[in-house]
Amino acid sequence: MKMLRVLAAIVILLSAMQASTVSADGGVYHFGFKKSVNGQPPSIDEEGFKGLLARYGAVFTGDMSAPELYLTFDNGYENGLTAGILDVLKEKQVPAIFFVTGHYIKTQPELLKRMATEGHLIGNHSWSHPDMSTLTAERIKQELDQVKSEVAVLTGQQEMKYLRAPRGIFNERSLAVSQQLGYTNVFWSIAYKDWDTNDQRGAQYAFEKVMAQLHPGAVILLHSVSRDNAQALGRIIDAAKAKGYQFKSLDQMSNRTPAPSEQGQQAS
Repeated sequence: MKMLRVLAAIVILLSAMQASTVSADGGVYHFGFKKSVNGQPPSIDEEGFKGLLARYGAVFTGDMSAPELYLTFDNGYENGLTAGILDVLKEKQVPAIFFVTGHYIKTQPELLKRMATEGHLIGNHSWSHPDMSTLTAERIKQELDQVKSEVAVLTGQQEMKYLRAPRGIFNERSLAVSQQLGYTNVFWSIAYKDWDTNDQRGAQYAFEKVMAQLHPGAVILLHSVSRDNAQALGRIIDAAKAKGYQFKSLDQMSNRTPAPSEQGQQAS
């Protein structure tokens, strides 16, 4: 009996060690999806991370039965275009969220203040734009806490609820740790190659790329460094509204895809 108890203890210990390893490392994923065509819903059904996103309450669309759109911008650095983007959003009365890095915070305090003053959300894009899947839990916390605290100092925004992983790279650890810190990981359902400032193709190109993927509940990812995006934004907003869409803040998103599972809710 004593030997059986020892063997049982060893088995439990090995199982715990294996679970810890999986939780700490797990698979590394680059977010991807099947694009919407002709207004049909996009899909992550073929991706290996769908269950993982659901478990930790991450989203890539809102309610795909509702004519709602969510504008999101990644602001890793400033390319002289964000002020114009804010002008368009103000004119069109459209809310957005700007995911910012430490570099952006340090170099563009006035633009951050303007974002907050004009009613936009400021989200977390990490302090140094690392591959989040390579970081320890402690380093993830440091990256996110520094952005949150510095934005609060500049803008008075005490709450920061939304995170976009740099380059869309994540694993179970980064999802779990960020959820425990109170973040919803926000991915996207409309995007195109817009971040390369040496490969800009004109406002019409940006307009067509976004409009071709338009669908209910879309989370639109745009990079603020893109001249094409800045020049096409007003037309995109007008054309989407003409199709019956409303632009909403992430704080107004009720039904999210994938919806948080019971396990994910408990983990928060």
